[in-house]
Amino acid sequence: RIGISGGLTQMSVFTHNFNATPEQGWTAGFSLRGNFYNNFQMAYGMHFTESKFSLQSEFDKKIEYAMSGVQIFVVASYQIVQDHITAELGPVLQINGKLKIDKDDETLLLKDNRLLFAKDITPITMFNGNMYAGITAGIKNLRLHVSYQYGVNNFLNNLNKNDELKERNGGNFNGHIGLLSGMLTVYL
Repeated sequence: RIGISGGLTQMSVFTHNFNATPEQGWTAGFSLRGNFYNNFQMAYGMHFTESKFSLQSEFDKKIEYAMSGVQIFVVASYQIVQDHITAELGPVLQINGKLKIDKDDETLLLKDNRLLFAKDITPITMFNGNMYAGITAGIKNLRLHVSYQYGVNNFLNNLNKNDELKERNGGNFNGHIGLLSGMLTVYL
């Protein structure tokens, strides 16, 4: 069955470099779900997303960062109650661009590291791998998906290629994303 989805996300950043606050974003896309064996199914598809988090400037102004990208996923699914409740697990490939911030915030110094400007941390790693775990519930043609993704690789690793940034940071950058999402899917 072909599914069209849309919903909300909340992105956390797990790092010792900054104190990030989760913010609300969105996700939308399509998927294909089919029976695999007995109560097992497979689902694959693509979602477009804009997920957000915020950091504080040195004068406590909130700086909101947005990460836009596309996620390609393949998940295994087990039907707990046929056509009503499933549990899912699988990998996600995320391809994203640089973090986006408001033009007026680019030259603000970060509260957690007064040697870094807000724009300094925008060129994050473009290809990221996430692990996906979720549950779906509903009727055959309409389902609510609640899922969590954890970024397995260091999505700040691209910043480590800049020796000046590493020096101002006092060492390597290290961070992983956590993405909570709730989506509604209509199956055609």
